[in-house]
Amino acid sequence: MPYDLSNYLVIGVSSRALFDLSRENEIFVNEGLEAYCRYQLEHENDVLEPGTGFALIEAILRINEIEIGVRRTEVVIISRNSADTSLRISNSIDHYRLDITRAAFTGGEPVAKYLNAFDVDLFLSATEEDVQAAVESKVAAGLIYDGPSRNRTDPLEQIRIAFDGDAVLFSKESEMIYQQQGLEAFIAHEKENAKQPLPEGPFAKLLKTLSFLQFDLTGKTAKSQPPIRTALVTARNSPAHERVIRTLRTWNVRIDETFFLGGVPKHKILESFSPHIFFDDQHQHCEGAAKVVPTARVPHQKDETKTA
Repeated sequence: MPYDLSNYLVIGVSSRALFDLSRENEIFVNEGLEAYCRYQLEHENDVLEPGTGFALIEAILRINEIEIGVRRTEVVIISRNSADTSLRISNSIDHYRLDITRAAFTGGEPVAKYLNAFDVDLFLSATEEDVQAAVESKVAAGLIYDGPSRNRTDPLEQIRIAFDGDAVLFSKESEMIYQQQGLEAFIAHEKENAKQPLPEGPFAKLLKTLSFLQFDLTGKTAKSQPPIRTALVTARNSPAHERVIRTLRTWNVRIDETFFLGGVPKHKILESFSPHIFFDDQHQHCEGAAKVVPTARVPHQKDETKTA
């Protein structure tokens, strides 16, 4: 019987998002593909260090340990490496005992066209071209920033994920009003539409899936705290916060912590919440956040960029 990935939370991750391949990428950029391949083959048995996305992937896979014989998550390596240069990645996966058995190695070809074939719910990569292409294919995707990777000797008991609001969980509609017409027009629009749910953004489906998992796992773990905790960290503040709250009610999703910052720097809140990853659409917010927590930027679709 075929293995139906649509029944799971599926994370697609590139090798450079999962492991620290900064040295190898430098060789590729400065010396070319042949030098990169030679280096990987020569270091095939050298274990790679964890990358920015490693802690999230490790934590996501731990969900499968909660109930014996019940799988809820899958991780797929989706990489531009060739099969020949992929053994170092496979060896490192084995070293860290990551329960990852599926992979696509495209030998330099773009990877986005394979995401829907694996029913990927979230794609993480350090290659902007691949992340942008994933977004154009309607797949939730984040461009991993270089930054801190969580200490494996001190793992969090929960999976913690933080989201920006507009252009991430919600559509870019309201943010475009702010960009084009200013703060007063934005506030007036949000007050007028306070009881009208915000349209879904690229990460709405992922949030709903996480919320379902939270409900599904309630009471199935011996630990006092639930295995997943989410946060909304947005620049919105009163009175523009009401529409957000009503939208989440309409979606019937649970967000554990909400922060309406109104201009307060996000990185200070994020450092305290300590997520496995934070998603935002603005480079300025990602740049600050990436200094203290694993961070990924959510690109806008190209047609939205032209309209903005």
